[in-house]
Amino acid sequence: MNLLLIEDSVSLRRSLKVGLENLGFTVDETGDGSEGLSMALMGEYDLMILDIMLPSLDGLSLLKTLRQQNKDIRVLLLSAKVQPDDRVLGLLSGADDYLTKPFSFDELHARLLCLMRRGTLTASDDIIALDALALNLQLKTLTAGAISIDLTPNEFKIIECLFSNQNKVITAEKLSTYLNGQYDAVSKNAIEAHLSSARKKVRAAGYELPIQTKRGFGYFVKSAL
Repeated sequence: MNLLLIEDSVSLRRSLKVGLENLGFTVDETGDGSEGLSMALMGEYDLMILDIMLPSLDGLSLLKTLRQQNKDIRVLLLSAKVQPDDRVLGLLSGADDYLTKPFSFDELHARLLCLMRRGTLTASDDIIALDALALNLQLKTLTAGAISIDLTPNEFKIIECLFSNQNKVITAEKLSTYLNGQYDAVSKNAIEAHLSSARKKVRAAGYELPIQTKRGFGYFVKSAL
């Protein structure tokens, strides 16, 4: 997943770049608005993290130009402005999401995961296939072989998050944020219960759910490749 990071704070930009690359993102970065616009127009990026207050060209002007050029990049705006009117302006300017500073890295990651599920998807992106299991992101269904597995919304979201991040360890805290956001935490015991229920349903169909636990760290799905 290619990501463009445009943030004028050198320390924050470096910190985010290291953290995102550790999660498997390919990150290009700049602290200048005009340079960021050129990179966005010339490059091929799936996601953009865009600060509003930038030198040479502000983030909202950059974003408006980007949308006028029909550049299809999912954009997360960063801003210290917390008023509802500021959020509305950012979203109406073409942003897909808006995150106020200061923020936690886990919340940023969860929002990026959500953005990765939005926008224009090809038919192949609609379905994540792993061995005999197929997760349909549009229909919100899981099939094992020819059998449809009846999942609860939380069971589906957990599997979706892990299947979308194969070969990456996802902590219980990140799963909790992915499920309900940072203001309504889901306990690790609840996540374990959802996973146990999903495993039983898949096992009843004659298959195994390929979600493994890395003790002390979190959960991961090993790619079939």
